[in-house]
Amino acid sequence: MALRVHALACAFGLGSWVAVNGLWVELPLLVGVLPEGWALPSYLTVIIQLANVGPLVVTLAHRLCPGALREAPVIAGVLAVGVLACGLLAAFWRRTSCILGQERSSAFLALTFFLALVDCTSSVTFLPFMMQLPAHYVSSYFIGEGLSGFLPGLLALAQGVGVARCVNASEPPTNPNASQGLALQTEYHTHAGQGLALQTEYHPHAGQGLALQTEYLAPRFSPEAFFVLLAVMTSVSLLAFMLLRRLPRTYQLSAEHLVPSEGVPSEGVSSVPAVCVGVEPLGVGGGDPAKGSPGAEERGQRRPLLAKRGYSGAQQAFIYAMVLWANSATNGLLPSVQTYSCMPYSSLAYHLSAALASLANPLACIIAMLCPQRSLVCLGVLCVLGSGFGGYNMAMAAMSPCPLLQHSPLGAAIIVISWVLFTGLLSYVKVMVGVILRDESHSALVWCGAATQVGSLLGSVTMFPLISIYQLFTAGDVCNTSCPL
Repeated sequence: MALRVHALACAFGLGSWVAVNGLWVELPLLVGVLPEGWALPSYLTVIIQLANVGPLVVTLAHRLCPGALREAPVIAGVLAVGVLACGLLAAFWRRTSCILGQERSSAFLALTFFLALVDCTSSVTFLPFMMQLPAHYVSSYFIGEGLSGFLPGLLALAQGVGVARCVNASEPPTNPNASQGLALQTEYHTHAGQGLALQTEYHPHAGQGLALQTEYLAPRFSPEAFFVLLAVMTSVSLLAFMLLRRLPRTYQLSAEHLVPSEGVPSEGVSSVPAVCVGVEPLGVGGGDPAKGSPGAEERGQRRPLLAKRGYSGAQQAFIYAMVLWANSATNGLLPSVQTYSCMPYSSLAYHLSAALASLANPLACIIAMLCPQRSLVCLGVLCVLGSGFGGYNMAMAAMSPCPLLQHSPLGAAIIVISWVLFTGLLSYVKVMVGVILRDESHSALVWCGAATQVGSLLGSVTMFPLISIYQLFTAGDVCNTSCPL
């Protein structure tokens, strides 16, 4: 029965960020069809930050009206909206309209807002709901949250998103600038109505009319099918949530081994609160704890088996600082420059770093479940190490299109490993911090979710002007960029 609850918790976590992660990995196919073109990622960044109004409302409701907002109806509502939005996206993502004299992909952008609203709100509702389960199920939830990024990445790799190859080609003879070696032409070809952009860049060399062209291969299935699969995964999360709500006895049975047999009450109704810190009913076991009743003695025997409580103000500040920084780095700062740090090596390096880094997230959750580490000193060291690998990734992105060891297989291997370790270490820190705060109180988890969103917001807002306005990062052509050895 406990294994069943682990599986349900994992499936429930799958719906946390699967929609937004799916949109990001599908962008290479969408930018060639939608009118915004390569400006589409910047639109998505703004829309996702606007969707933070969801967690803001939830957090304020908990703050201003404690206990008035119940997570269960909110979770069911947002997941249902997510399923509906994914289904509508599959049907209408191509629809455009004229806004202020310019053609815009209004249907795609509007539905993207609702999907982002679902995923952002999950940060302050899903995790507090998990407090109803024993602590070890929180790690299973984080595994599902990691899979919400890994599975869309696998689908994208299977679909062929962004896979490129370099081939030799001749400059079209109709181009009058071919003899001067100045031609740069981009052609988009749509295949079987699927909206695939086949981008070809011609760079004549010394008037020879010869060129090295970058060709993006056709996908194995359409964006419509991809969005339907996102709807299916969100539906699985909704179903898992409904089953978790219907299995209160499962939580009780799975928690029995956490208390000694002689301390388990004869009436099972109070066994779950006994292992949930801070929610024990006063009358469990009978009597007033202040009067030394038998119930108080039983609770005193159980209390050493529970997690440590009562962190100082400085320790709490350090915990939330780690939450803020880890999410800022993994959800905002570094993902914005992953292409710049990996693509100069090869498209294979980029896809390996994206897929394996996504795999590192659920793997870190499994390690946290098998080998938990609650020491704040140890978690701080791991956070620093992960940040060091993130710093290397950022440095390589800043050096784009000519990073270190660009023409060496060692350079590609290092950047892939660096992305995996960066994601894995900080993911482990986030999981353990979530477990620690789960044992503190319900409000601690709510503020953990709020810190998660604030960190993600700060990371995104910081990188957007650096990339899109000041253009501090330079994109390179995989096939034609010339760098010094």
